[in-house]
Amino acid sequence: MNLAKAWTAQLDDYAIDLGWSPDGRWLAAASAVGPVTVFDGAAGAKRHGLAGHAGGTNAVAFAPAGQNPEAGSRKPASAEPPSGLRSPASALLASGGQDGCVRLWDTASGVETASAEIARHEWVEHVAWRPMPNSPVSGIRDPVLAGAAGRKLALLGPDGRVAHEFPLAPKTISALAWHPAGGAVAVAWYGGVCLWDADSYAAQKEFAYANAIHALVWSPDGRWLVAGAQDNAVHLWIPAEDEEFHMSGYETKVRELSFSADSRWLATGGARDACVWDCSGAGPEGREPLSLPHNDRVCAVAFQRSHGMVATAAGDGEVVLWSPTRREPLVATVKLTAPASKLAWSPGDEWLAIGSQKGGVLVLKIDT
Repeated sequence: MNLAKAWTAQLDDYAIDLGWSPDGRWLAAASAVGPVTVFDGAAGAKRHGLAGHAGGTNAVAFAPAGQNPEAGSRKPASAEPPSGLRSPASALLASGGQDGCVRLWDTASGVETASAEIARHEWVEHVAWRPMPNSPVSGIRDPVLAGAAGRKLALLGPDGRVAHEFPLAPKTISALAWHPAGGAVAVAWYGGVCLWDADSYAAQKEFAYANAIHALVWSPDGRWLVAGAQDNAVHLWIPAEDEEFHMSGYETKVRELSFSADSRWLATGGARDACVWDCSGAGPEGREPLSLPHNDRVCAVAFQRSHGMVATAAGDGEVVLWSPTRREPLVATVKLTAPASKLAWSPGDEWLAIGSQKGGVLVLKIDT
C-alpha cells in the first residue's frame, strides 16, 4: 500500500463536518462558524465558498447518487448549467446549522436552491439522506432528507419542502441513522431510540435506554443497530430479533462508532485504544476485542466504505490506518498539529479526508 499527502487546505474555524459527493469528485468541508467550502476532491482546488448558516454550521451531507438535485428546485434560471444540461446528482448538498434551518445547495453552480426552518431557536445538528436501494428491482425512490433540531424530526424533499414532521421526541434528539435499506430512520434521545417508518411515518419499534446516547450506527447488512452512550458503554440491538446486548467499562462516554463494509467488525472509541469487535454470529458480547493503541483518547474512527481498513484518530493529533484482519494490523501513521475532528473516506476508498479542530483539511491518497 502506498500512502501520500494529496493536498491540504485551511478553514476559518473548527472543521465540524466533511462530506464526499457520491462520485468522489467533490469534498464539502463545513466550518463551525458557518461557511461551507466545496473542494475538488483530487486536487484540492476551491470550487465554491457557500455561505452556510448564520451562527454556525453543524452538518453537511451530499444526496446519494441517482437522485435529481433539481426536482422541484427553486434555482434561478441564471444558475442553469450551459446548454440546459442538468447538474449531476452528486451536486446536491444539504446543510444544517444554528439558525434552525436546513439549506440545500447546488454545488455545481454554488447556488442555494432551497431552505426550510425546522425549529426556531434550535440548532439543526443532524442531516442525513435516505439511502438509495441497492437492487434495481427495488425501484427508484424520491429523495428524502432527515433533519433534526431540538426535539423535532422532519423529512424534507430536494426542493426544501417539509414532507412530514414527526411527534416531538421526549428529549433533544442526539443522533439519527437511516436503516441501510432506507425504510426507517433511527432517532435517539436521553432515554431511548425510536425507529420511524419513512413511508407510513409510523413508529416501527421503540427501545428504552436509561441514559444519554451520543452516536448511532447501523451495520451495513441492517442486522445491528448500535449506540454509543454517556455511561461509558456501547449498546447493541438486533431489531428484527428483539434482542439487545451491552458492553460497558469504557474509560469515557462513547461518541465514535463505525462498521466494516461486511458488517462483521465494529470499531469504537471511548478510550485510549480503539476497539474492534467481532459482530459475527451471536455478536461481540463476551468476546475480547482487538485493541488498536493510541497515546491519547480516541476521537474518531472510520472504516473504509467497501474495503477492510479502518482509520482511527486520537487527541494528540495522531491518525493511524489499520488492517484489523492482518497479523500485524498497523499500516501507517500520520501526525497532525491538532486533533482530528472528522474522518471521511471517499466513495471509492482511494482518498481519506481528515478535518482538524484547528480548521485544517488534509486529504491522503491511498493506493493498494
